[in-house]
Order: sequence, then structure tokens, then C-alpha cells
Amino acid sequence: MNAPLLPKKEWDLTQEAFTEFLAWLHPDPDQAGKKYEDIRRKLIKLFTCRGCSCPEDLSDETINRVISKCRNIGKSYVGDPALYFYGVAHNVCLEYLRKRPKPQRPLHMDGPSRPEEEYECLEQCIEGLTPRSRELLLQYYQEEKQAKINHRKQLALQLGVPLNALRIRACRIRMNLQMCVIQCLKQKSAE
Repeated sequence: MNAPLLPKKEWDLTQEAFTEFLAWLHPDPDQAGKKYEDIRRKLIKLFTCRGCSCPEDLSDETINRVISKCRNIGKSYVGDPALYFYGVAHNVCLEYLRKRPKPQRPLHMDGPSRPEEEYECLEQCIEGLTPRSRELLLQYYQEEKQAKINHRKQLALQLGVPLNALRIRACRIRMNLQMCVIQCLKQKSAE
């Protein structure tokens, strides 16, 4: 079930506002359109990586909020407009996370065997990962605080990928692992 969308603001998108917005992104309409698509794609990726269940809707909400402010900030804003979007997206994400229902544990099982079953399922699912995914995940979650940050930078260098790409890979592996554990626990509870 998707979390509730953010409440609609007292502002409607007009063709004039959208045209001003595109001009703010870039004077050339073709370049502005490309920049718009690039920003939207990156916003969707950002919301996806932050665990939002409706990243397209949240991206559109972010864009609409920026368009609604464009007339006020367009002339005074200095720098890459994309950075402004990321600041607004941060706030939209915080609102979304605050308003969504708190996640429930996948299964409610009482008794002392619960942690043991979780551990068994986790071990089983980790073993089911490809060796490459297993190694990446185990490497990614080593260390604490600043050492963790430095270790992840070093790991990204070793793999020859940007740090953000490493984060995305680890996030995808972790999500698959989590789904595997949930399925395993459901099977164990059915037994």
C-alpha cells in the first residue's frame, strides 16, 4: 500500500508558469527540456533510493513546488537550478517519511524462537546471494562512523564506480535480502 500523497497546495500549474520555469532552467527551449527530464529522472532515483514507495509522484510534487516558486527565485537564484530541486526534494522526502504509516514487522511471532528464526533466515538468504553481491554487502556494512565513510570510498575506488553507484548497488542488494528474509519467515510460520 502506498503512503498517502502530500496534500495539494493552493496553486495550480499554468502554461505561463511552466514556460517561465523552462526559461529559468535554460534559455534554449530544447536544452531546457533536456535539463527538465534529467532533473526529473534524478529526483525519481533519489526518492527510490530513500525508500519512498511513490517516487514519481514525489518527484512531480517537488517539480511543482519549484515551479510555484520560480517567479520569486528565478531572477535572484545563483548557481545550477538542479541544486535547488534537491533542496526542495529533501523537504518533500522528510514530509513523506513523517506522514507515512510506520512499518510493521513482517510477522508477529511471540516466543524465544523468533530471533533464532530471523537469524536462520538471514543466514540462508545471505548464502543465496551471488558471491559478488554477498561480498559487496559484507564489505559495505563494515566499520563505524568516519571509518565507515572512508571504507566505502575505498571500496568504490576498488570497484571503479562512483560512491553513489555503490550506495545504489548496496541498497538494491539489501532490499532483495530483506524480501528474502520476509518470505523465509512467512514459510517458517506456516510450518
